[in-house]
Amino acid sequence: MTALAAAKGGAKVLMLDKRRELGVPVQCGEALSEDILKQLKIKPDPNWALNRIRVAKIIAPGGLSVTMAERAGGKVGYILDRKIFDKELALMAVKSGADIKVGTFVEGLITENGKIQGVKARSLDGKMDVHADIVVAADGVMSRVARWAGIKTTLRPKDLETCAQFKMTGIKLEREDQMEYYMGSKVTPGGYAWIFPRGGGTANIGLGVLADRVEKAPLEYLKKFVNNHPLLKNGRIFEINVGGVSVCKPLKETAMEKLLVVGDAARMVNPLTGGGIDSAMRAGTIAGEVAAKAIKDGDTSKKRLNEYDKLWRDAMEDRLKKYLKAKDVLLDLTDEELDKLAKALQGIEFDRISLTELVKILVKTNPKLLLKLKGMF
Repeated sequence: MTALAAAKGGAKVLMLDKRRELGVPVQCGEALSEDILKQLKIKPDPNWALNRIRVAKIIAPGGLSVTMAERAGGKVGYILDRKIFDKELALMAVKSGADIKVGTFVEGLITENGKIQGVKARSLDGKMDVHADIVVAADGVMSRVARWAGIKTTLRPKDLETCAQFKMTGIKLEREDQMEYYMGSKVTPGGYAWIFPRGGGTANIGLGVLADRVEKAPLEYLKKFVNNHPLLKNGRIFEINVGGVSVCKPLKETAMEKLLVVGDAARMVNPLTGGGIDSAMRAGTIAGEVAAKAIKDGDTSKKRLNEYDKLWRDAMEDRLKKYLKAKDVLLDLTDEELDKLAKALQGIEFDRISLTELVKILVKTNPKLLLKLKGMF
């Protein structure tokens, strides 16, 4: 998205990706609200928007569930095929004038007199120096590019969810347009498990566990979850995905002289859900627009590029901070307390899928949450 917006803005853009095939391996649950697609005027394509989601169901440790549904033509979400989706976004950038080199590993920054001048890279063609007016770090949760630039990127175990996911087929779900989220310390300590239907009897089945609470590998928790679920235990696994996601505050610094940090590299992730596609797309677009204007004006100073830092924070930081507070509070609840919350929500009809609305109602029904989250939602 940064490359797309920067190219549209008239900048000369080169994308470098270490992967030989974009979108592979998948490190994502692949769920996305349609809001961001509408905002960025990206029309859903059935080649990558595999399945429309209209219902979200949250299952408490004891089995009680809370259901949120989109009614009266409300918004929907999609389960994506990230392998195709990522390629499509890259092609959009290329068609707008950006260049791309896959199978290219960035090995370090080029600096002169303490200032960033580009990156050192290695590809099938050998080593290369790529000089640039602005370098954009979009290299994931443990961003090396940001670290090389002097930005602290170390994560504490309590700030990291380690995740595993099976793509499964041959399963018959309750309904094909319903996402399911499973809570509980026995299922997934410090996180949740998910079932995201892809359509046609296939689904993404995954979970995340908080790194400082884990007692075994995430795949072991996932195998146990699948084997204990009556609708999943006879399904067949055709792909395994693993990865990590930050569940903490965004980086304090995302803009320096001649450098921008975007997406997971900047920790622009919803700390409560671990979702980050929409934040990355929004921030990436802002980064590209700011970069193109800065280059056109011949000013890539920290002061000028801080426009990006301000704009993305104005757009989403307050929301991310609220979800971080909600995550910290919910993590303190026992399985019994989660069951009580689910019981208090029985009979309440949610007219749309909204995490904010869910938390608002939870606050109203539980004095403990009301005290800790007062004024936030």
